[in-house]
Amino acid sequence: MIYAICQSRICLITTEKGCGKMSEVRTKIIALKKFMDAQIVGQGDLVNKLIITLLADGNALVEGAPGLAKTKAIKTLASVINAQYNRIQFTPDLLPSDITGSEIYVPEKSDFEFRRGPVFANLVLADEINRAPAKVQSALLEAMAERQVSVGGKTYELPKLFMVMATQNPIEHEGTYNLPEAQLDRFLMYIKIDQPNAESEKKILRLVRREIAENTVNIPIVLDIDDVMNARSEALRVHMSDAVEEYLVQLIMATRHLQKYDPKMAGYIMYGASPRATLALDRCAKIHAWMQERDYVTPEDIRAVVFDILRHRIILSFEAQAEGVTTDDVVAQILKLVPLP
Repeated sequence: MIYAICQSRICLITTEKGCGKMSEVRTKIIALKKFMDAQIVGQGDLVNKLIITLLADGNALVEGAPGLAKTKAIKTLASVINAQYNRIQFTPDLLPSDITGSEIYVPEKSDFEFRRGPVFANLVLADEINRAPAKVQSALLEAMAERQVSVGGKTYELPKLFMVMATQNPIEHEGTYNLPEAQLDRFLMYIKIDQPNAESEKKILRLVRREIAENTVNIPIVLDIDDVMNARSEALRVHMSDAVEEYLVQLIMATRHLQKYDPKMAGYIMYGASPRATLALDRCAKIHAWMQERDYVTPEDIRAVVFDILRHRIILSFEAQAEGVTTDDVVAQILKLVPLP
């Protein structure tokens, strides 16, 4: 069986030959991506990276101006895979218990009862995470790292399918609390998105007009949570040759010992990427290759996700900040300096 896009809907087409288990779940994921691309116009990179993050069992930090369909992207993703979705609006007066939940005294039982907070969902949108103070941010990041919540001496497990998409608004800085660099490392990807071009803007306009005229948005359920788990397992079995693996490791090593390639650029890095970056790059490159319908990783798969993996894991020196050098500039230079296999 195969899935196809038809009038912004995902249609199931049955064939006589059928297909194997691996190709079937991969076809579902590809159909999911095509459907989301049709709904989230002009943000194909965001859609692609969100699906990679989901299959890699990670969390994403998305930075972009308001109105770029960040909320719609994760809400649509949750709807299509039949997953529970919760949105948390971060504000300066938010408390950790507003995220995790708290124990409430129940007079009828003469005892305390734990009421789960909005973090107990499959997909969670942490909107404008940098508007809440560090204590609130850490409550969410603990749930992301440990996949559990501890309240009143008891531990409560989060769902087996759990992903956080946190957003940051790059326009306003007043009244915000930047995430510490060590906590940023907990995010698998740091995705930056930009305004759509003129052609995409027209498509957005026509899509919204059609949705208003029809007064409904038909979002089909393409796959379930078990399909996501199967896709994770299959994608991570993608082959990576020794030469490509060495290239991946050398990219990480270059962030720590860049003087080997460029002494001046080495002065721009205070701390290089941690081993968590190596693991993230390996996993995301395999999933990217799998979504491209290949069962082996190429250097291009690594380069396709390396900016999102390293962007928040390289700590720049004061010299780099003074000269206006960004982590993306450093990563781009590393890609030029480290030879391809």
